[in-house]
Amino acid sequence: MAAAERAAELRALLQHHAQRYYQFDAPEIPDTDYDRLFQELQAIEAAQPELLSADSPTQRVGAAVLDGFAPVRHALPMLSIRTETDTTAAGAQAFDARVRRELELTDDAPAVGYAAELKFDGLAINLRYEAGVLVQAATRGDGETGEDVTQNIRTIRQIPLRLSAGAPALLEVRGEIFMRRDQFEQLNARQREAGDKTFVNPRNAAAGAVRQLDPAVAARRPLSFFAYGLGAVGDWPRPATHSATLDAIAGFGLPVCADRAVVQGAAGLVDFHRRMGERRDQLPFDIDGVVYKVDAVDLQRRLGFVTREPRWAVAHKYPAQEVATRLNGIEIQVGRTGKLTPVAKLEPVVVGGTTVSNATLHNLFELRRKGVRMGDMVIVRRAGDVIPEVVGRLPGQRAGYVPNFRMPRQCPVCGSAVQREKGGIDHRCSGGLFCAAQRKQALLHFAGRRALDIEGLGDKLVDQLVDAGLIRTLPELYTLGVAKLAALERMADKSAANLVAALETSKRTTLARFVYALGIRQVGEATAKALARHFGSLDRLLDASTEQLLEVDDVGPIVALSIRTFFDQPHNREVVEQLRAAGIQWDEHEGEVVDRGPQPLAGKTLVITGTLPTLSRDDAKALVEAAGGKVAGSVSKKTDWLIAGAEAGSKLDKAQALGVAVLDEQGLRALLGAGSAA
Repeated sequence: MAAAERAAELRALLQHHAQRYYQFDAPEIPDTDYDRLFQELQAIEAAQPELLSADSPTQRVGAAVLDGFAPVRHALPMLSIRTETDTTAAGAQAFDARVRRELELTDDAPAVGYAAELKFDGLAINLRYEAGVLVQAATRGDGETGEDVTQNIRTIRQIPLRLSAGAPALLEVRGEIFMRRDQFEQLNARQREAGDKTFVNPRNAAAGAVRQLDPAVAARRPLSFFAYGLGAVGDWPRPATHSATLDAIAGFGLPVCADRAVVQGAAGLVDFHRRMGERRDQLPFDIDGVVYKVDAVDLQRRLGFVTREPRWAVAHKYPAQEVATRLNGIEIQVGRTGKLTPVAKLEPVVVGGTTVSNATLHNLFELRRKGVRMGDMVIVRRAGDVIPEVVGRLPGQRAGYVPNFRMPRQCPVCGSAVQREKGGIDHRCSGGLFCAAQRKQALLHFAGRRALDIEGLGDKLVDQLVDAGLIRTLPELYTLGVAKLAALERMADKSAANLVAALETSKRTTLARFVYALGIRQVGEATAKALARHFGSLDRLLDASTEQLLEVDDVGPIVALSIRTFFDQPHNREVVEQLRAAGIQWDEHEGEVVDRGPQPLAGKTLVITGTLPTLSRDDAKALVEAAGGKVAGSVSKKTDWLIAGAEAGSKLDKAQALGVAVLDEQGLRALLGAGSAA
C-alpha cells in the first residue's frame, strides 16, 4: 500500500477510535493498538512531510466536546504526552537517551534529574482558581476546548473549593479524576442491589460520573483526585523544578500522590518503573504505567515540544495483563460506519480486577492470523482498556475439526449485503442509513455540535426515536412534531417544543457543516471545509469527478473515492435532496474562495495561541481562512505569523526562538485589512 493511502487509512482509524474512547467511553481497541497506529502515522508523516494534513490526529490531542456541557476554551492547551510502549527497562533508557541527545549532553555530563510519577487510569481535568476560589472545572476535550463540569467536580470532597493562603490570584491545576478499587466494588454492589447496570471498570465509572448532567448523580459516585501539574498561572514565582511545583500545589491544599520521586538518569527511571510495577496490584487505584518528566523547568523549556507532545515527558507503560479462558462463540457488532467487528464471547474471567466476558477480535484477518476458533482456550489481554482483546490461542490439540469462522454475507442487523473494499481489511454493511445499527450513530453525528448542532438530540432520545420506528432516515427528523415527541418516555411538552425549535434553527447552516454532517467516510471537519471552499455549491460537489475531487487540498485518492462512492449511491442522493426539501439551506457560495476578491493571507500559515481581547479562537480562525490563510496547531519554521493573546505560553516561546513574527489581535486585523505580506 502506498504511503499516502496508508496515512489516509490510519487517520480514519485513529479518528474513529479516538471518538469511541473520548466521546462515548466505549473504545473498540486497546491503548496499545491505538498507540501502534498513532506511531505508524507519525513515522509516515515524518518521512514524507507533504502527507501531513491539518486534520491528522497527530495535529491534535484528542476528541471533541460532548453535547450537553458548555464548551470551555483552555487558557493553555491540555497536551498529552508520548507513550513508550517498550515495557522493559529499555523504554526508560531510550527516553533518557533522547533527552540527553536533545540537550546535546556529552557522555561524561552529569545525569539528568527526573520527576517520576504514577500514570493514573482516570479522566484528566483542569481546575481554575481565581482569588483562591474554585470557579471552573473542565475536561481535556480536544486539548484546546473542553467541557464545563464544574458542578460535578464540586461534589468531590478531595478538591478544595478554596485554596490555602499564599496561592496566586490565578491558578489552573491539572490532574486526574479516578475511582479507588474498593469504592468501585462498593458502587457496583449497590448497582446490583438496585437492579441497575454495573460498570465495566473504575475509569469508565469515573468518566461517566464526571459527565453526568445531574450533579446529584455525580455526588453519589465515590470519586477521587490527584493533581499532577499546572495550566495558566498568574503573577507567582514559579518553582525551578516540577517536583517543587507539586510540593507547592500540595501546600495550597490540593491532593498530590505520595508515590513519586526525583531520580537521576536512566538507572533511576528503571528502578522507579520496577518498584512501582511490583507494587501495582497493592495500590488502591488502577495505574497502567508511570510518567517521567525532566525535573528542571529551564531544561523543559530548552527541550520544547514536538507536534502535540512535550519532548521532556513520557508515559512508560507496564506489560499488558493477560489471562487464559475459553472462547465460547463469536458474534458480530455493526458500527456507525457499517464496519462489522467480530467479538469473542468468553467464559467470564477476571482480568486486571475486571470481569471480562467479551473481547474484540478486530477483523477477520486478525482473527485468522491468531488462529482462533470456537472452543479454543485463548489468552485475553487488558492493559487499562475498557474493551479487552484476544491475543491468541493456547497451544494444544483440538478435540475435533472446528471450521474457520466466516464473516456473514448479510448484515446481522438489517440483512443488507456485506461487502469488503478492494484491498481493504474491513467488512461493511451496505445498508447505509437504512441499517438500524448505523442509523443511530448517523443521527447522533448529524446532530453533533460540529455538524448541525441540534441541541437536545442526544443518545437516549435517538435510541427512543429509532427503536419506536419514528425515524428511519435523516430527513424524517424534520417531520417530528411536539405531539410525537411528547409521547416519548421522559419527554414533556416543553422539552418536545424545545427540540422542534432546535430542529428549525438547524435548517440554517453552512455548506461545510452540512457536508460533514452527512457522515461520509474519511470526511472530517477540515476536509468538509476544504470541499466547501473549493466547490462553493453542493450541486458542484455532488457531480464532481474523482479527478476534480483530487484537486482539493487534503483530499487524496482514498478520500476522493469515498466521497464519490457515497454520492454515487441513489439512496444517499435521495437523502440529500430530501434534506434540502425539508428546508435545510445555506449560502450556495459561502465556501467558494475564488469569487471573494483579494485573499490577503493566501499561502500564509498562522498559529493562534492565548486569549485574544475580542475574538474567540474559532472566530479568529474563520477570519484567517476566509482571507485564504491556513491555521496550524503548532509553531514551526514554516509559520509566517504567531497571533498571541494573553497567557500565550510555550507556543510564544517557540516562535521567539525560531524568529517567527509575533502579532496581537490588532496586528491580525491589520493583516486582514491591508493584505500585506511578510
